[in-house]
Amino acid sequence: MRLVHEVVAAVVPEQRDAGRPTRHFGRTALAIVVMLCGLTLLIGFANKDRCTGPQFDQWGRTQPDYDKRNKAEVCYSDIQHLWIGRDIDRHVFPYVDGGINDKGVLVGGSVEYPVLTGVLIWIGALFAHNDAEFLFYSAMLMLPFGLATGWMLGKLGRWRALLWAIGPPLVLYAFHNWDLPVVFCSVAAVYVVHRWNRPLHERTIVASILLALGFAFKIYSGIFVLPLMLYVLTGGRDGRELPDGKKYDPLGACRVVTAAIATVVLVNLPFAVAGYDGWKASFTFQQLRRVDITTNSVWYWGLRPFMDDNEMQSLVGLLSPVTIIISFAVACWIGWRRYRAEGTYPWIPVSGAMLCGFMLLHKVHSPQYTLWLVPMFVLLRVPLRWAFAYFVADLAMGIGIFRWFYAIEFGQPAGIYDSFSAQAVMIGVWGRAALLVALFVAFLKARDVVSDDDDDRRVLGKTAARQTRRQAGLPRASGESA
Repeated sequence: MRLVHEVVAAVVPEQRDAGRPTRHFGRTALAIVVMLCGLTLLIGFANKDRCTGPQFDQWGRTQPDYDKRNKAEVCYSDIQHLWIGRDIDRHVFPYVDGGINDKGVLVGGSVEYPVLTGVLIWIGALFAHNDAEFLFYSAMLMLPFGLATGWMLGKLGRWRALLWAIGPPLVLYAFHNWDLPVVFCSVAAVYVVHRWNRPLHERTIVASILLALGFAFKIYSGIFVLPLMLYVLTGGRDGRELPDGKKYDPLGACRVVTAAIATVVLVNLPFAVAGYDGWKASFTFQQLRRVDITTNSVWYWGLRPFMDDNEMQSLVGLLSPVTIIISFAVACWIGWRRYRAEGTYPWIPVSGAMLCGFMLLHKVHSPQYTLWLVPMFVLLRVPLRWAFAYFVADLAMGIGIFRWFYAIEFGQPAGIYDSFSAQAVMIGVWGRAALLVALFVAFLKARDVVSDDDDDRRVLGKTAARQTRRQAGLPRASGESA
């Protein structure tokens, strides 16, 4: 009988109690979400694995027709591609003996990613002898991060976690690049803040460390430290964890920032000391990266028709960081206005909006960045049509871009008027851009799922207290309805 009740609780998403919705999501439901996430990850690996083998040349590169197949069959992966060209195939430990030459090419083991991703790449290549094995070992390293992210999103967002677990982005990009660890760190930070039963300053320091570790995988999670700091400054949920007699908690906010900075320094310092030039090369590579057809940002497609290449590079080098900072400031300011009206600083909505600003205005918009955004669709109660619309635009880009590269490289029709792949790229570029602008606004207005949980717990607590009073024959509390 108990098993029946658990199954019912798992599949019935909402039930009325005391006139308010109480969302049921049992262990069975969580297991279903994680299982589906695992199946999707396996499908994602199989999709990329189509591009490997069956033969390999002396460098361990897939043969035959690797360059043609990965574009024509839409199974390209940065993981497989970078097996050659960064000394990964030679098992060189990253950064220590590396650098960047006069042509902007990374040499000696340096890679264009922050240090923890570099170490992850090195570990994935340790036992690999070709690009297929490298893809496999890298996927096995990242699989737990994807599953753990699904588990935490299930605990936080219940059935909305299916957007992560079975969404197209996980198929397309789970093993496209090394993004699953940073997504895990971002979601884990939210989980610690809102599910760990410890004082606010302890929870948020741990969350700040997680965001800083994410920064050392891929940069973006570090931007969430700012809204987290403002959340601590204002005392968390409804200001309930402010120091006695205080309106703000600047010391707590400083602890959050200090923990993040200290973590970034401690993670990077050994690499900077052991091989400064190789460590610095990863940052230099990103600074020198040009806005071109491979970046597919709004800057390239918006400015390219109106100026020559050198003018565009200089202008984007200035406009991109300035507009990103402005978008961050606007998001934090609107969040502050919500705090003044509602009593809680909406750090998750502000983080989601800042991410939209970053993705829209950065000079590079790689396809796998969609993985960064998907958890926000789970954590923020925006209508699901926003997620579905973004998935459609992203599919147009994720599939169209490689078919278009194939058409360009192998002499197929590639013009906007005679190539569907080129049209799909335009749908992807401008469709995603328009949706990111709209989501910037929608996220800032949205409630987060953890706030709803707090409200539900409060209602359930009041309901339990009311029932206890009735059973004891005590009078109703002041303001309590019959």
